[in-house]
Amino acid sequence: MQPVFETPRLILRPRTLADTDECLAMDRDPLVTRFVDGPWSDARKHRAFVEARTLGPYPAGMGYWTIRSRNDAADFLGWVLLIPADAVGPEIEIGWRLPRKAWGSGIATEAATAVLQHAFATLRLAEVVAEIDPLNLASIRVAEKLGLVRRGDVVGHGRKMVRYASMEKL
Repeated sequence: MQPVFETPRLILRPRTLADTDECLAMDRDPLVTRFVDGPWSDARKHRAFVEARTLGPYPAGMGYWTIRSRNDAADFLGWVLLIPADAVGPEIEIGWRLPRKAWGSGIATEAATAVLQHAFATLRLAEVVAEIDPLNLASIRVAEKLGLVRRGDVVGHGRKMVRYASMEKL
């Protein structure tokens, strides 16, 4: 089971199917998904993809968390994940996606820090990875703020990605 996390500004709750419409709306913004491959232009496939990713299955303590404001629980601020890479593994990946209204405010770093601490302190993972489009400078900055270190380039979904990784140190 996934825990709930509270940070100074945020509440992270395990994502449920009730969050689907907000995730779909966020993904419809082409600036939000410009660095991520997915079925964004096909409404039926997009919904099926989000629902499948929400339901998993994932190892205990892993999955997607919906990010909400502590001041307004109705305020959807995106999600953060901790799952086997591409939902198959064997590496464990951390990732995040936020609507534009939440960009540049430190929300991704704050939310991902809570999940990364859980990965090391509770799940006892030795390493967590993030694969990021090299043009996605904002996500690269988040990875570096989290203490992840560039470990080279990989090909994911037919394109070059930058791999960041962190050894347990939190």
